[in-house]
Amino acid sequence: MSTEVLLMRDVENLGAEGDIVQVADGYARNFLMPKNLAALVTEATRRRLAKVQREREEMQRDELEAARKLAERVSKLSCTIPARASADEKLYGSIDASEIASALAGQGVEIEEANVLLEAPIKELGIFGVPIRIHPEVDVTLKVWVVEE
Repeated sequence: MSTEVLLMRDVENLGAEGDIVQVADGYARNFLMPKNLAALVTEATRRRLAKVQREREEMQRDELEAARKLAERVSKLSCTIPARASADEKLYGSIDASEIASALAGQGVEIEEANVLLEAPIKELGIFGVPIRIHPEVDVTLKVWVVEE
């Protein structure tokens, strides 16, 4: 036998949040419902899902707005990173994402190292535009000055 359920969250290989799907009784009763992944299709569950989706959308809008404000702030910043270099302006080491994230933290902006989208470590003196991912929909370029120590 099968039961019709309303998915309260995305379930891999089954459907997305808000979908109404047919599943085996045991799967619904023993797996989906105890983990709050699905609920029986009723008007109350539809209203509950709609409320959760509205709250989630509002939260996502707020996060996106905050990310845009942070991106505007970061776009006005520049980081200066001193490093030891040879006479031909090649660095003895390299500047990587963690050093850029630390330099930003020194200016009061907390960015995770993974969000510094540096293609390759910087190995020479100069001015570089480094892309920073603030939010999945918001990227900004940070100006990084690598100067001789």
